[in-house]
Amino acid sequence: MTKLSIIIPCHNEEANINLFYQALKDEVAKHNYHCEAIFINDGSKDNTLAHLKELKGTDDLDIKVISFSRNFGKEAGIFAGLNEVSGEYAAIIDADLQQHPELVFSGLKFLNENENYDAVSYCQEERKEGFVLGFFKRTFYKFINKIADVKFVQGASDFRVMRKCVVEAILQVSERNRFSKGIFSWVGFNTKYLPYVASERNGGVSNWSFKQLFNYAVSGIVSYSSAPLRLSTIFGLGLSILSFLYIVIVLIQKIFFEIDVPGYPTLIVVILFIGGIQFLMIGIIGEYLAKTFIETKNRPLYIIKEKIESKAKND
Repeated sequence: MTKLSIIIPCHNEEANINLFYQALKDEVAKHNYHCEAIFINDGSKDNTLAHLKELKGTDDLDIKVISFSRNFGKEAGIFAGLNEVSGEYAAIIDADLQQHPELVFSGLKFLNENENYDAVSYCQEERKEGFVLGFFKRTFYKFINKIADVKFVQGASDFRVMRKCVVEAILQVSERNRFSKGIFSWVGFNTKYLPYVASERNGGVSNWSFKQLFNYAVSGIVSYSSAPLRLSTIFGLGLSILSFLYIVIVLIQKIFFEIDVPGYPTLIVVILFIGGIQFLMIGIIGEYLAKTFIETKNRPLYIIKEKIESKAKND
């Protein structure tokens, strides 16, 4: 029997765990697959772990709970789940019921019917977000697709189903600064992008603030493009040319036309402009150095505090 491993990262999802598990059980019962649900408790501060410990496996659904020692982030949770995969297929889905488990099996059916595809990635048809946030997201995708070496599909999320070969390829990418959207694209494989409509979040609040999304976007740009570093060379060359031309103009005005060039205001403007550009370039270089610094530490991506497995029948 085909086995499917379903990875569910959880952070403060006490309001959703039981409802999600019931929805998952209902879907598993409709299909002829043996499944394992791998819940990753990413340092939750509420009763998420307590609810996870109460879950019991069924005839066709095993339960595995991986609890981190603290919050390491969703990227670490995904990587930890992929490390635990034992099925021929794997899926990643959130626990807030915005992504329904039914779609996991739709993606699995597509892969079974289309052997030339290795993964299915779900993209939101319509995102329920503010104008400002939507504008910044669209701008991010346009910008990163112009400078990155891989293609980023707008709206594509971590919600996907994939064959074991894709999982093994992702696990080979052992970098600490993980940006899953980029990693999924970088490893290649034939991926089918399917649209879906996200449901309303069942309970709790989103763990993503605008600041976190901005930092995530910067991480993606730094991880998959060196183009910002080339800005230093471009700005430096441009300012050198402008400075040389300005010196020539000043000399011509002074020698041939005896025009006095106001010094103080011009000097202040030039200093502030060049100083701002320098700080911008130092900041960009600093982002790359910081990522390199973290990588060289070689710290583990996550630490497991507790691991629980349940294969018992649900009474």
